[in-house]
Parts: sequence; structure tokens; C-alpha cells
Amino acid sequence: MKYLLRILFAAVAIFVIFIVFLYSGIYNISAMVPHNRLTLKIINTLKDNSIEHHAKDITAPNLTESSLINTGFAHYNEMCVGCHGAPGIQRDEAGQGLYPKPPDLSKSAKEMPATELFWITKNGIKMTGMPAFGKTHKDDKIWAIVAFMEKLPGMTKEQYKAYTKSLKEKDED
Repeated sequence: MKYLLRILFAAVAIFVIFIVFLYSGIYNISAMVPHNRLTLKIINTLKDNSIEHHAKDITAPNLTESSLINTGFAHYNEMCVGCHGAPGIQRDEAGQGLYPKPPDLSKSAKEMPATELFWITKNGIKMTGMPAFGKTHKDDKIWAIVAFMEKLPGMTKEQYKAYTKSLKEKDED
């Protein structure tokens, strides 16, 4: 019985310490100060496993059609480049100030399946600055963005500029 009381006392003490910590404000939530390693490990593990779990039943359409990729470029160039950058284009001031730092999709998009890129783009990620575009965009537009993101790795700044030029010419017509 004493053993159970000690466990109960320890659990209550840990809970009280946690509540005091939670309400004390001593944890620095500033985006200028990185998380400690344990916090970062917990957040990244939770994020990675959640994305994988929620994206597992999604089926990607054919993402190789040039019209889909061009539509995706228009959306990416308008909504994503500020935070994620592009070949030859740095993140804007807001993108540079985000923590965690948004991934450079010209490097990291190849590391994720299209279904996971879709899920992230549609649903966003809490407390990262990544918005949920599913509130404002239909799935076909989100898939178009994913189709373009899959083209980003290995794309040169000249190729990105060619997409930009093509978009401007289309707008002038």
C-alpha cells in the first residue's frame, strides 16, 4: 500500500510541477529561440508520424500533365515562394522569420511522397506558419501545386525563370 501511495504522490508532484511550469511563462516561446533538442525531437516525431498516418489512404492522380504542372506553378509562385523559396529566389522577410524554418522545397520535396505533400498543403501544420489551403482551394488545385513541387528538385533558376516568363506571357494574352 505504501508503494502505491508513493507512486500516486510522485504522479501528483509531477503533475503539479508541470502545471506550475505551464503557467509560469518561463519557457521561451519566441521564434528567435530554437527549441531544445528534446522538444524538437518530440515535435518532429509527432509531426512526421501524423502526416504519414493521415496521408496513407490518399491516392495521387497522374501528376505529369504539363497543364497541371503549369497551374501548380502559378499557385506556388503566388502563395508558396515567399516562405519556401525557389531556384534562384530566396525566402521573403516573413519566410526568413518563421520558426521552424520552412523547408526549401527545391531540395526537400523529393524526400516526401506526393500524398504527404498533398496532405500538408491541404491541411497545414499547426504552429509552423504552414496554412491549410484546403479551406480556400479545391483538391485539384492542391494536386496541381504538388505536381509542380515534384518538379522543383533539380530545377535550375533559369528553368524557374522560364516558368515565370511563360506565366507573364499568359497573363498578357
